[in-house]
Amino acid sequence: MRPRRLVLAAAALVALGSGAFAAAPAALPSPALPSPSRGLNILVVGLDTRKGVTAWEKEEYRLGGKECGCTDVMMLVHVSADHRRVSVLGLPRDSLTEFPAGHRDRRTGAPHDTHAAKLNGAWAEGGPSYAMEMVERTTRLPVHRYLEIDFRRFMDVVDQFDDGVPICAKEPLKDTVTGIDLARGTTYVGGGEALQYVRSRRADGQMDFGRIRKQQQFVVNTLRKVRSDLLADPVKLMAFASVLRGPRVADHRGLSNLDLLFLALRLRNLTPDRMEFATVPVLRFETVKGAGSAVAWNTAHAEEVFARLRADEPLPPARPNPSSEIPQAEYRPAGGASLVCA
Repeated sequence: MRPRRLVLAAAALVALGSGAFAAAPAALPSPALPSPSRGLNILVVGLDTRKGVTAWEKEEYRLGGKECGCTDVMMLVHVSADHRRVSVLGLPRDSLTEFPAGHRDRRTGAPHDTHAAKLNGAWAEGGPSYAMEMVERTTRLPVHRYLEIDFRRFMDVVDQFDDGVPICAKEPLKDTVTGIDLARGTTYVGGGEALQYVRSRRADGQMDFGRIRKQQQFVVNTLRKVRSDLLADPVKLMAFASVLRGPRVADHRGLSNLDLLFLALRLRNLTPDRMEFATVPVLRFETVKGAGSAVAWNTAHAEEVFARLRADEPLPPARPNPSSEIPQAEYRPAGGASLVCA
């Protein structure tokens, strides 16, 4: 199985907006952070790459295997125009879509005809700009800013906290694939164990959908740690921002340090209970030529979610009945307070 990870620490800082104090890189400076009348949308992706990961870490945290060179995690973060709410929407990595004709595959240089694909393949075929284009095409939501993170940066971000980030387990959590093995209750983890946790799909039998909920909980708990441990310490905060931001801007819409500074000012009063989380409603698994086994969205229910975000409104409530033929994959928004460790 390919290792997976989420960029939960990245989404947490985007939500908090408090990391823009490191020096801005010279390459690809972005214009001033926009203030759209119907909210700001930031695409946060996690790359399945091992660059910079040591041989010991690969063995200790079970990070071997072949990397996919794709966006193994995709999260759309919506900041409301009044800066009083942040909505985080998980886009399942295997979401079935169609890439239109006309783009050129950056790996081979060959032009593509229209073809079925998984959403996470857009980055591999066309890079960050094409990943943003396909998210815009499938959701009809504009993507104003972009942030990407890989295994190395994720672990380094979590390790900025001296005592780690808390993980809350209602039951013992053990996954023989990722190697995570947690007792019931609250455990503080460092970067390596955190990566095992957000990659875990088999510990609770809910596969990718359970993993997305784990990742969302990790966002909230990381946000709390940023607020409690770093906001009062400019040196630590600058270090955290520098690690999260990374050494380069991936695209002209990439979040810059100045962007993060503006977010800090806009969202300085944001608390975890004013964040909401959901996964795009799905319907079934489909096997499609050219894409393999993929997840088809529940089109009507997904459109309701996207329409709320386009209108800068809170996410719709959970439906009384599952929206999916896949067990435990129904749409479940959740307030931040319900995800926080006790």
